[in-house]
Amino acid sequence: MLASFGVLQVFFSIIFFFLMLSAIMLVFRVVVDIFRDHQSSGGSKVLWVLFVIVAPFLGAFVYIVVKGKDMAGREVAQLEAQQAAAQQYIREAAGTASPVDELHRLADLKDRGVIDDAEFAALKAKLIG
Repeated sequence: MLASFGVLQVFFSIIFFFLMLSAIMLVFRVVVDIFRDHQSSGGSKVLWVLFVIVAPFLGAFVYIVVKGKDMAGREVAQLEAQQAAAQQYIREAAGTASPVDELHRLADLKDRGVIDDAEFAALKAKLIG
């Protein structure tokens, strides 16, 4: 059986499986976006999901044409929120604060007498750059 497969048949089989996998991923992303959309009502979400289930490729393509711009906006908003959360986590884990917070902390140390004016000026210059 394997000996009867030619090089072109193997190549076209690989292309076919790649396209099918891509189509399945597209349908999955559309269904996820339908549920991610907070502006649509529950009834419209049900209709979109039914449309995508009954006619997966047509439903996914129609959804992208109708709501593609909103879909991209939701994706960008989610990525920005993830990036902000990651940056906040890194700041908290590393224990670093913004330069303004550090200046307030240094001024507080100077006011309490922990550091003198020369140390405050040196630390301030190091912090500012």
